[in-house]
Amino acid sequence: MAQVTQRGRSVTRIKHPTAPKISPTLRPAETPADDLDDDAITKGIKFDRTHFIGLEVEAAEAEGCTYENVRFTGTRLRRSQFSDCTFSTCDFAQVSAHDVSLIRCTVGGSRLTGSSWSHGTFRDVRFEGCISTPAMYRHTKLYSVAFSDCRLHGADFQSSQLHNVLFENCDLTGTQWANCQLGSVRFKNCTLIDVGGAASLKGATVSGPGALELALSLAREAGIQFE
Repeated sequence: MAQVTQRGRSVTRIKHPTAPKISPTLRPAETPADDLDDDAITKGIKFDRTHFIGLEVEAAEAEGCTYENVRFTGTRLRRSQFSDCTFSTCDFAQVSAHDVSLIRCTVGGSRLTGSSWSHGTFRDVRFEGCISTPAMYRHTKLYSVAFSDCRLHGADFQSSQLHNVLFENCDLTGTQWANCQLGSVRFKNCTLIDVGGAASLKGATVSGPGALELALSLAREAGIQFE
């Protein structure tokens, strides 16, 4: 069963994601030289109000870049990696990302509605104030990841691997967790109503109102009825 935090009991400690390392002097992006493209490698570039909409991109790499008000809407990414990058108020709606890695990245105030992130890796990533209603993270590996103040209503984490992951003040209503693998996962002050695959959250630590909500989901899966 998931653990419920009580007074006097030890609480699972979650390591904070390592912050991205970005140079204080970035070169403004130039078009088309810095466009997101197959096999493109971009380093130390600042993207501002750039549009990467509806693209088909494979094996792209970005390192030490910042993305502000950038639209990736409807783009398909394959075998690509973003390391030491920040994404602020970006639009990832309907993005299809397969085998894509985010390493030491922050994603703030961004929209991931309808996006799919499958068979990828998130390592040392922080999502803050993001909207993912819904988004799919199936078969994705999450290591040292934090979701803070995010709307994840209906997000699908089935068959994912979560190690050292924190969900804090997030709406996780209707999320799916069947067959996920957990190691040091904590839900703090989250909404966990009508969670699917709740039994797969065995070993997680839950504090706040979500503890009772998750217990009700577990009872429903066990066939227990309350009158």
